[in-house]
Amino acid sequence: MRMKLIPLIASLLALPIAACAQTTQPDKPFVMGEAKLPAGFPAPGKVDEIVIKNYPAYRAARVSSEAGQNRMFNTLFNHIQSNDIKMTAPVEMTYDADEKTPATQPAAMSFLYAEPTLGQPGKTGDVDVIDLPAASYVSIGVRGSYTPERFAESLKKLHDWLSINPTYAIAGSPRYLGYNSPFVPPPMRYGEVQIQVKAVEQK
Repeated sequence: MRMKLIPLIASLLALPIAACAQTTQPDKPFVMGEAKLPAGFPAPGKVDEIVIKNYPAYRAARVSSEAGQNRMFNTLFNHIQSNDIKMTAPVEMTYDADEKTPATQPAAMSFLYAEPTLGQPGKTGDVDVIDLPAASYVSIGVRGSYTPERFAESLKKLHDWLSINPTYAIAGSPRYLGYNSPFVPPPMRYGEVQIQVKAVEQK
């Protein structure tokens, strides 16, 4: 029985790599199945494509960056585990940054609830469960592991796009949405860099 289990375990461990190897379209956002999106969230966009995306109101568990990035993730993971809340994708990282102030580290990390009716808002330890209103974002799909340099490069592309599209104005801080699990090799990971925007009436 033990000998029969060894090939099975080996094949399971190889699944993420095999799934990645089968990818032939570099502009597609995913290389393998991930957790479900929160209710009403739009599908991820293509890599390097800039689009306007509309998001519904949602509930999130948030931890500030004072805890450190690894501790933020672990704290949030323990929160959803202890409250029997299913993991969703993406994980949200928000920044205190603008066109003149580069973003180097996230100000906070959030795990998003599948439904805005799950759980209760409030603070427990380092975790704040908060309700966020519906909002629009200008968004670009990004391939590769998260780095401050890649985030800053994508953020500049969004600011350049906004400079030639005056029908939209910045309405909030930028964020990064990370969609892939740690099992996905860093070069194959996918995320979105976004800036909250609002429509501007043309006179």
